[in-house]
Amino acid sequence: MNYQIALFDLDGTIINSQVGITRSVQYSLKHFGIEVENPDTLVHFVGPPLHKSFQNFYSFDTEKSVLAVEKYREYYREKGIFESEMYEGVIHLLEELQQKGVKIVLATSKPEFFARQILESLNIIHLFDSIYGSNLDLTRSDKAEIIQEILRFYPEYHTKDFIMIGDKEHDIIGANKNNIDSVGVLWGFGSHSELENHNPKFIVREMKEIAEIVL
Repeated sequence: MNYQIALFDLDGTIINSQVGITRSVQYSLKHFGIEVENPDTLVHFVGPPLHKSFQNFYSFDTEKSVLAVEKYREYYREKGIFESEMYEGVIHLLEELQQKGVKIVLATSKPEFFARQILESLNIIHLFDSIYGSNLDLTRSDKAEIIQEILRFYPEYHTKDFIMIGDKEHDIIGANKNNIDSVGVLWGFGSHSELENHNPKFIVREMKEIAEIVL
């Protein structure tokens, strides 16, 4: 095998979570008097840490962004978490990697608590060796921090044994900061130019290409 441990992003890589996330953001913004008629215009919220997106896109200060995340979760924990679907080919890919002895790790900026619920609802949690996400208090939300924590959990492996698979620049940046290889996928929410700007080792258009790279 080329890689021993495959790190997978969740939103935009394993699941299409656009509906649940954008509706949750729409609900949150309404609390602040910001009406967004079409939640599809909020797709840029998919992927990055939420509190940072509220700061970047709506100039919320720290206190306001924390409250915005709390409002977001009111909708998300009741409805949004279930408004997503798995990409075609995910189960086949994960099973193939697992059968070949690759350790499969979830590396998401989504709170680990919600990530586990999603994997359980999709009946694929058993395909993951470990699950890493952010904390509910918004700490450890940066992808580089999450990857760093995963590397610490597997001290017997070298950085060359890991590969990060994700659809957004944050996945590639996080991998680069930890000196591990990365794959940018084009079926999610990041563009080819966004990924290419951060020099991933690979960029793929189809799920089956990941198995070829890892194995």
